[in-house]
Amino acid sequence: MTAFPVKEFATLRTPFYYYDLALLRETLDTIQACLAEHPNYHVHYAVKANANPRILQTIAQAGLGADCVSGGEVLAARAAGIPASRIVYAGVGKTDEEINAALDEGIFCFNVESLPELEVINEMAARKQVVARVAFRVNPNVDAHTHEKITTGLEENKFGIDMTDLVDAIRQAEAMPHVAFEGMHFHIGSQIRDLVVYEHLCTRINELQDMLQQHGLQPRHINVGGGLGVDYDAPDAEPIPPFSAYFSLFARCLQLREGQELHFELGRSVVAQCGTLIARTTFVKCGHARRFVIVDAGFTDLIRPAMYGAHHFTQNLSAASDAATETYDVVGPICESSDVFSRDEVLPLTRRGDLIAFRSAGAYGEVMASTYNCRRLPEAHFSEN
Repeated sequence: MTAFPVKEFATLRTPFYYYDLALLRETLDTIQACLAEHPNYHVHYAVKANANPRILQTIAQAGLGADCVSGGEVLAARAAGIPASRIVYAGVGKTDEEINAALDEGIFCFNVESLPELEVINEMAARKQVVARVAFRVNPNVDAHTHEKITTGLEENKFGIDMTDLVDAIRQAEAMPHVAFEGMHFHIGSQIRDLVVYEHLCTRINELQDMLQQHGLQPRHINVGGGLGVDYDAPDAEPIPPFSAYFSLFARCLQLREGQELHFELGRSVVAQCGTLIARTTFVKCGHARRFVIVDAGFTDLIRPAMYGAHHFTQNLSAASDAATETYDVVGPICESSDVFSRDEVLPLTRRGDLIAFRSAGAYGEVMASTYNCRRLPEAHFSEN
């Protein structure tokens, strides 16, 4: 089990996020060690997973690029020290303001998701007398077999363009004077733990590459997105995801052409395990059939259980390791019946004031927090050791 500074926590206002920067740096070092074996591989951290400035700065210092899905994320990445030359920008609804700002920054590439977007980028780049590098996000119709709300690579999805439209889209881009077609972009979903899914993606990309070659077309780079999952049930058993197996799969299964680069957009797998949401038990309520641990954190602080039905490994940090256990529903204070972290959670006998840790909360936790019910946003605290 990860050791938490419980005495220090007792003096802090809850709820708050606690980040283990040593684990984050170890994770980043593992990624960089894998990339050293593949000089043509590049990782862009998916800023949407966690945009805390200190987290972004740590990632920038490790040399990763950024995958952004809004103009605000582009600016946050730049403020953290990530060079514009390592920033890719996706998103189905980029506004004129956001496109203009990205053009001014001189980002590496726009991941274009529709022909209307391509036309607007060309028009705006023309006004600035620049050439915007673009990749087309393609729907490969590969099922990631994950939650419906985080599956993004199917045909009937709002993201990207259909495979059958790809050649025409590239031809239109080639005819535009202020865009330069650079690559193909894919992202099939999130929290993918079965790596076989990526083998299916590689097969589809290989087929598309063969088809493009028949038309005399070869992208400069392939972007396979992200989606590598983490172990939410046993975070201490696998604090660092299997990056070596992940990158090796693409080296084995993806048939890159000479000179092509391969780009990745990893988010959750980089930051999830280094973050924990710490809450304090407000009340323990005993009903006729169920017991409730009511904590001072809610879905305003960590929305994944309410939105995705997700479960985070839950610990009572205040109880002795040999304490007797009880079964509880762990719930928050929000005035919504969906404000439930977990049901039938077995915890040490819990009392008012006990500190509760929701593990693996470094991704899609703090970044998705809200002020619903006029609640304050959670603060963040960091550990270097």
